[in-house]
Amino acid sequence: MDSTGIKILTGRVRPVTAEERDVRASANAGEPTLEFADALPYDAYVRAATLHTLQQPLGEDPGEMSFLMISQIMELYFGLTRFELREAARSLRADDVWGALRPLRRAALDLEGLNAAWRGLRWMTPSDFNRFRDLLGEGSGFQSAMYRQLEFALGVRNEALVRPFRRQPEVHDELVRDLSVPSLWDEVIALLARQGFDVPAALLERDVTVQHEVHPAVEAAWVEIYRTDTPGNHLRMLGEALSEVAERFADWRYEHLKAAQRAMGGKAGTGGSAGVAWLRRSMEQVVFPELLTARTHM
Repeated sequence: MDSTGIKILTGRVRPVTAEERDVRASANAGEPTLEFADALPYDAYVRAATLHTLQQPLGEDPGEMSFLMISQIMELYFGLTRFELREAARSLRADDVWGALRPLRRAALDLEGLNAAWRGLRWMTPSDFNRFRDLLGEGSGFQSAMYRQLEFALGVRNEALVRPFRRQPEVHDELVRDLSVPSLWDEVIALLARQGFDVPAALLERDVTVQHEVHPAVEAAWVEIYRTDTPGNHLRMLGEALSEVAERFADWRYEHLKAAQRAMGGKAGTGGSAGVAWLRRSMEQVVFPELLTARTHM
């Protein structure tokens, strides 16, 4: 125990109660605690010391540190957004529409943070990028497994995109598993069917590894949902929460396109793609498509 009687657990963060916090604040006369018997609780929780060892640039140009760290920040946001989408899908499977709204709201805000990260690279002109670009070899954001998992969660499906990860068995197996389970949008469509909307059985039993295509029955369901504009219409709230996620994800793709145009123009991408042209084509894949197409009929 320390001088205030609070037990210290080595190498771990021990939960404390409100009463214990009051004891600590009283003993410190309102000042922050400066002495700890073991590792700082903050570092034990956040692993900050570990995080700050992960930036290992390949060259000497100082701009590479910005590029590398922002890429790592984006990776963390990919994982966080995917986590929230999976939480939302779990709630929808349990027919808890209200419960799905909170993780969807968080996911939309996560995507805002992800998109804001691009601002940290607005300094990068082609000459800036060229100072370290060759050192990246064939490394490309296209090879991000977590981004691919995020796309799969959103319903963007392409089995061929799993192939680059075959030499990473654990990552590859997780991607194959994610591809084989219903996406968030598949869960939404199944929910609509359970809620009594006329969704064909063939749509519910389709191969979920294949990209979903716009279906008139799903459009009709959303038209009906939006016609009931009342405070208790949780499905309408769900539609708006999903629309926010879809729009923020579309923003991510556009910000990526702009950043690539600024840094390399029409050059080929480091991962072998056509660069900006490939990014522009990827923007045509709309997330939760019937939420947009149904609006034409409202």
